[in-house]
Amino acid sequence: MTLSLLSATLAGFGQTFMTRTGKISFNATTPGSPEKIEGINNEVATIIDAKTGNIVFQLPVKSFKFEKELMQEHFNENYMESDKFPRSEFKGNITNMNEVYFTKDGTYKANVTGKLTMHGVTKDVTVPGTITIAGSSLKASARFTIKLQDYGINVPGMVADKVAKDAIIKLESDLEKK
Repeated sequence: MTLSLLSATLAGFGQTFMTRTGKISFNATTPGSPEKIEGINNEVATIIDAKTGNIVFQLPVKSFKFEKELMQEHFNENYMESDKFPRSEFKGNITNMNEVYFTKDGTYKANVTGKLTMHGVTKDVTVPGTITIAGSSLKASARFTIKLQDYGINVPGMVADKVAKDAIIKLESDLEKK
């Protein structure tokens, strides 16, 4: 269903690369925390249009996995409120398309600008990333930081020494030409 929605969103696009198994991880561990506050989601639907540079990432929030089950429960119920906000997504485009050659094998720096929606809040973001082309495959990767408070995610005082106010987000998607 997610892939159908993404396909409809990108209808009319030229040469597209797609996957439903992209990976997004986050780390919100403070330096003094005895536990790692991090989760990994391997169900990130991704579409990149090589002609226009349009990009969509969409993921089910409940698909984040944690080292401890209790962390996952707190993440979904207290922080992300995943029943109320079941999906997060990014819609944007590559702003330096003249520097990314989708028909030539290689690794290219990609500047991406768009709107990130998380926890019911949408914000403009600009993210530096990398696109690697190898035949009919494309690997997209990026690393950036978000302020949890910007997305209405509040860290209670009693865990402020464990959960950072900023989260480091890492994205890795291996896409195939469709």
